[in-house]
Amino acid sequence: MNWIGIYDSGLGGLTVLRALQKQLPQEPVLYFGDTARVPYGTRSAAELLTFGREILTWMGEQGVKMVLVACNTSSALVLEQLQREFPWPMLGLILPGARAAVQMGRRIGVLATPATVQSGAYPRAIREACPQAGVWQVPCPALVPLIEQGRSHTPETRLLLNSYLAALRSVGVDTVIYGCTHYPLLDDVMAELLPPQVRRIDPATALVRAAAQELDVLGLKHHGNGGVRFGVSGSPQTFARMAQRWLGTIPPVEAVVLPMLQELPVVD
Repeated sequence: MNWIGIYDSGLGGLTVLRALQKQLPQEPVLYFGDTARVPYGTRSAAELLTFGREILTWMGEQGVKMVLVACNTSSALVLEQLQREFPWPMLGLILPGARAAVQMGRRIGVLATPATVQSGAYPRAIREACPQAGVWQVPCPALVPLIEQGRSHTPETRLLLNSYLAALRSVGVDTVIYGCTHYPLLDDVMAELLPPQVRRIDPATALVRAAAQELDVLGLKHHGNGGVRFGVSGSPQTFARMAQRWLGTIPPVEAVVLPMLQELPVVD
């Protein structure tokens, strides 16, 4: 089975899965949520590199043909290193998201995890695509834990999200990038809290478009039936219960014991 692998720290990658199933429903997907080590947004590059190597080694053993890194923090901090180390095409969220945003506006807000904000990856990618664009970033450290705990639509989360968005409203952004794959799971609340003219960009959609183009170029498109295999490093039951809200059904989820690799240095 030549899977398209998707990995994230937990539920956030379901937004990438949703986009992939919409655009490429015939592709079989291997989804991995690193729920034992969520969230990734405050992790160091060294930690994320170790996690990525373990996950990708396991995915290679399952027979992936392409991997989508469905985590903005990992895309920002370790994607290029992982691309050098593993043999299949591997795509991240930053470049597709930035390019989609500059097609929509010039005053661009980025909601992201602290590590993604600190990396400066989105401002670099946005200004590379459009040097005239203004970029304002807001770190949102509390959102991913709330979403993973099933508290995405509580008054507490709404109040917190409103405080994060206040900084972007105050500078008059015309476009907001969801710089974490968990954040589209709050899109309905975002729509209520942002002015109606502000465009909301989910990089997952642009990422999957890029993946489809890559599959075409490499002649790797699948022409049979799709389907999804779910694996997690934490509790399968907890992930399945939480994922039901976004998938509509309770998926079968397996517990995965990742290969423990010797920690290797980052190679420039």
